[in-house]
Amino acid sequence: MNLQLTSKAQKELDKIDDKTALRISQKIYQLESNPFGPNSQKLGGGKGYRIRIANWRVVYTVDKAAKTITIIKIRHRRDVYR
Repeated sequence: MNLQLTSKAQKELDKIDDKTALRISQKIYQLESNPFGPNSQKLGGGKGYRIRIANWRVVYTVDKAAKTITIIKIRHRRDVYR
C-alpha cells in the first residue's frame, strides 16, 4: 500500500520533538504492511482509524481500491478528537 501524509499532518509531525517524531514515523511506516493491525482502532462515524503511540494519536483512512493510506492527523491525545 502507498502511504500519504496530508500537509497538515506533516506540519504537526514537524512540530514534535525528534525522539517522539521518530517513534511515530516508525509506526506510520509499519502501516504499509498492515493497516488494520492489532494496535489500530476503527473510529466511530466512519471517520477512519487510529493508532496510539504513547500519548500521541495518528488518525488515518484506508482506501482499499486505490491501495492508499492517508494520514490525516498526528496530535496529542488531549487534542486529537476535538
